[in-house]
Amino acid sequence: MRRVKRPRGNFHQTLAPSLFLLPNIAIFVLFIIIPAFQGLYMAFTDWSILGKPKFVGLKNYQRLLNDRVFGITVKNTLVYCFFTVVFITVLALLLALMLYKNKLKGEKAFRSAFYIPSLMSMITVGIAWRFILGDEMGIINYMLRSLGGEGVRFLTDLNLAMFSVIFVSIWAQAGYYMVIMISGLQAIPEELYEASKIDGATGLQAFFDITLPLLKPTILVVMVLATIVSFKAYELINVMTGGGPGFVTKMIVQQIYQVAFTEDRMGYAAAMSTFLMAIIGVFTLVQFKISGRSEDYE
Repeated sequence: MRRVKRPRGNFHQTLAPSLFLLPNIAIFVLFIIIPAFQGLYMAFTDWSILGKPKFVGLKNYQRLLNDRVFGITVKNTLVYCFFTVVFITVLALLLALMLYKNKLKGEKAFRSAFYIPSLMSMITVGIAWRFILGDEMGIINYMLRSLGGEGVRFLTDLNLAMFSVIFVSIWAQAGYYMVIMISGLQAIPEELYEASKIDGATGLQAFFDITLPLLKPTILVVMVLATIVSFKAYELINVMTGGGPGFVTKMIVQQIYQVAFTEDRMGYAAAMSTFLMAIIGVFTLVQFKISGRSEDYE
C-alpha cells in the first residue's frame, strides 16, 4: 500500500506560529521553570540572603516534621481549603442555575453584582471587610453597641476568626466561578432537556440525569482552581487577621513568608514551599479521581 506524504506547509503555516510563541515560552522558562528548579535545590540547603547556600540534604524536611507552628499552619490551611472549596463550588452552581436562561428578573444586574467582588484585589476586600467586622471600628459592632448590645469579636475570637475569613473568601470568589458554571450550562444541548420533558421527567430528575453528569468537567475545573487559590491564600488573611488570634488563621504561605523574609531562612522556606506544592498536587489528583473523569484530562 502506497504511503501518502502529508504536505509540510509553508513558512506561514509552520514556522511563523512557532516564532510567535517563542516570547511566551522564553518568559515561562525564565520566570517559572528555572525558579522552580532553583527552589527545589534551595530546599536542600541552609541559606540566608547574604550568605552562600550550604547543602544539608534532607535536614530541612526533617525539621518540618518537628515544627509545631508549621503543623498548625498545615491544619489551618486544610480546614480553610476544604470549607472554602466546598461552599464556593455549591454556591457557584446554585447561582449559575438561578441566573441561567433568564430565570430571574434582572439577571444581568445580578450577574454583575455577584461578579464584581472577584474583580477587586484581595487586599481591598480584606480592608473593606475589616471595617465591617472589626472589633472596635467595625460597622456591625458599632450598630450592635448603638442598640444596647455587645460587640462580636469576629476577627479576634478563637472560634469566629476562621469562620469570618472563610465567609469573606467565599463572598469574594463565588462570582468568578459562577461565570465558569454558567458557561458549562450553556454548553449542554437544549435537545436533551426537551427529550426529558417528552419522557415526563421532572426538573429535579433532569438536573440529576442531565445537568449534573454533563457539568462534571466544569465542576472539576472549578474545584481544582478554587483549591489552588485557597492553598495560596495570603493577602486577604494577612489584612483581616494577620494570622491571629494566635495561630488560628495562620496559613502555610504566611509561615513561608515569615521564615524566608523575616527570619532569613531561605532554604527552610523553600522546603516548606515544595511541601505545599506536593499537597496541592495530591489534592488535585484526588479531585480527578473522585470526579471519575481523570481520563479526560490526561
